[in-house]
Amino acid sequence: MATKITRKKPIKKPVKKESSNFMNILSRFLFKAVLWFFGISLFFVVLYKFVPVPFTPLMLIRTVENISDKKENSFSHDWEPIENISVNLQKAVIASEDGSFLVHNGFDFKAMQKAYKGNERGRKIKGGSTISQQTAKNVFLWQGRSYFRKGLEAYFTVLIEFIWGKERIMEVYLNSIEMGNGVYGAQAAAEHWYRKDAKDLTPIQAAGIAAILPNPRKFTATSSSSYINNRKTKIMRVMRTVGKIKY
Repeated sequence: MATKITRKKPIKKPVKKESSNFMNILSRFLFKAVLWFFGISLFFVVLYKFVPVPFTPLMLIRTVENISDKKENSFSHDWEPIENISVNLQKAVIASEDGSFLVHNGFDFKAMQKAYKGNERGRKIKGGSTISQQTAKNVFLWQGRSYFRKGLEAYFTVLIEFIWGKERIMEVYLNSIEMGNGVYGAQAAAEHWYRKDAKDLTPIQAAGIAAILPNPRKFTATSSSSYINNRKTKIMRVMRTVGKIKY
């Protein structure tokens, strides 16, 4: 009797579709997330071209810090159009923070290179940030030095330079930056330090506010230390070279 030989069918290995599906889902999610980010960021940049910035991430951070440290949570922020802010203060922040503000496209590469070389020599860290970069950071981002945050800062800087223009950037900057402990913007700073409106600031008073910007919670614009007084003198000297501001 002949023996019937049966051949086993080769076992097919199951195709690993799970990892492929996961990667597809992840790719679609990331793509949509990037689209949403670009859409939302563009929306707020366009919105803030016309609408006053009511609140910034730094204001929120300072509020949380004061609550956690059980400190008095003082807060002063009064928005004023640039026409109501003394040109002396505009010149002072240009002289102090960004001498090429009126001519650059958002970035001062010479200042950045100088800051990089200074950091390499072990000097105090300086970012070489322009007023445009500071405005982008203050309005849309958080404080920090990571490359990721700097990349976002560069992205928002390009957007506001293109969409806002110099005058709006200066207006938002002077209405949003920290100018004292719980003091934000030119009007609040003028009232806090000199008991007057921002439009009435004299050159020396404007220089006093600009001089404390590196650390407005440590330094004072009035009854200042010798370091701040020296900064005021230097800022006053540079202000004379700014000339008429044309946005």
